[in-house]
Amino acid sequence: MRISGLATGMDTESIIRDLMKANRIPLDKITQKKQYLEWQLDDYRSINRNLQDLTYKINDTMLRQSTFNAKTVSVSNTDAVNIKSLNSTSDFSGTIAVHQLATQATLQGSEFKKNLTTEQVSTTKLSDLGLDIGSGEHEFKIKAPESDEEKVIKITGNDSLGALIAQINKETDVNAFYDVHTGKIALTAKNSGAGAITVTNVSGELAGKLGLTNGTSTSGQNAEFTFNGLTTERSSNTFQINGFEINLKQVTDSTSGTTTNAVTFSSAADVDKIVDSVVQFVNDYNKMIEELNAKIREAKYRDFQPLSTEQKNDMKEKEIELWEEKAKSGTLKNDPTISSMLSKMRTIMSSSVEMSDGTKMSLRDLGIKTSTDYLEHGKLIINEDDLRKAIAEDPQKVHELFSKSSDDDGKGGGIAVQFRDTIVASREVISQRAGTAGAVNDSFVLGRNLNDMNKQIERFEDRLKMMEDRYWRQFTAMERAIQRANAQSASLMNAFGGM
Repeated sequence: MRISGLATGMDTESIIRDLMKANRIPLDKITQKKQYLEWQLDDYRSINRNLQDLTYKINDTMLRQSTFNAKTVSVSNTDAVNIKSLNSTSDFSGTIAVHQLATQATLQGSEFKKNLTTEQVSTTKLSDLGLDIGSGEHEFKIKAPESDEEKVIKITGNDSLGALIAQINKETDVNAFYDVHTGKIALTAKNSGAGAITVTNVSGELAGKLGLTNGTSTSGQNAEFTFNGLTTERSSNTFQINGFEINLKQVTDSTSGTTTNAVTFSSAADVDKIVDSVVQFVNDYNKMIEELNAKIREAKYRDFQPLSTEQKNDMKEKEIELWEEKAKSGTLKNDPTISSMLSKMRTIMSSSVEMSDGTKMSLRDLGIKTSTDYLEHGKLIINEDDLRKAIAEDPQKVHELFSKSSDDDGKGGGIAVQFRDTIVASREVISQRAGTAGAVNDSFVLGRNLNDMNKQIERFEDRLKMMEDRYWRQFTAMERAIQRANAQSASLMNAFGGM
């Protein structure tokens, strides 16, 4: 704590504070420049994140063949058969007659204990259920149709019925449950298909006592159907043919090979879904160039510099907000990387792509044109009727226009491929300048500039501290000199007054 002005009556602290304000002006300028660079850094990284999100969307939609393989399937009797496209690249049509549905094999044991409660199933030992099996270990094997091997069950008489059922359900290809009404254990194959469930005893008497080794068995069966004249079978009612999933639901012709009541079906490109994907791509592009053009054309208010702490203390919160809104404006004005990327993208959207059949195709062939309004800076406009027509005629050619692979030199790719590659290259340049989240400052340009400014600020603050200490020493010396002069004057006054 410093107490001054006792001899002079001067407000030394205020004088030194005012002197230091003048000396701090260069430091404030460095601090303002640092703050501006931090805002610029945040804007660069925000743009890079948005561009990265856009590349993800392009990869997940326009560069996926499944986007353009989307198909609708018309089925004459959806109560009997349901068909949907999964990843088919070609159209699909014909007839299908269902002669027999696939069923699951079942096996019912013998009655051993009725009306057990849920708690009793979980807690009562197998040896206490009146099965006369003792507490030793019991081992048996279960094999289900369509299963490659028998699954082993090992359990003791001290385990509960619930533990036995849980082990069967976990370890085998069948589901087991205890029926409280009949007092039996019933097994059902997890998958449908021809064949029966078999239980083979290995050791102990548990499987036999439960009636599983010689219980009531019902074999499963395969689904039988005639598909475009070919009578065949599948182990499940749901299966795939040529990228389409077929689900058999009802028998249409019970006699094998007959097709009197066959279900007809046909597929076609899902134009609506493909149109939605292309429209979304165009909308994302338009939104991106709108935001980036606004950023590089943003006004720069040179009279509104970042505020210092002292300046903020003298302002209201709303005033600070309005001031910083203008101070942050124009951080990326006329940025060469973003401007170059936008120029390349406009060129890509208006260029042609050489197709695999040797013809050339562009977005104009899909009814997508660049706006003639120069204020929109290259936004795309869609004629949806033309787009629908082009997709309906050849969706795979539309896919090639967007997703054709580039050659070894990175040229000749589809529109979406070129678009993505341009974004990736621009993001790399931006990252070299502004880094990425978590990057150390020494690894990118703006970070190194910020490090230099931090060192300048640190050196300047040390110098200001030394300067302030010097001021205090000088004023203290002056106080002491005046105090000595006052003491001498008082001493002389006392001396003369005493004569």
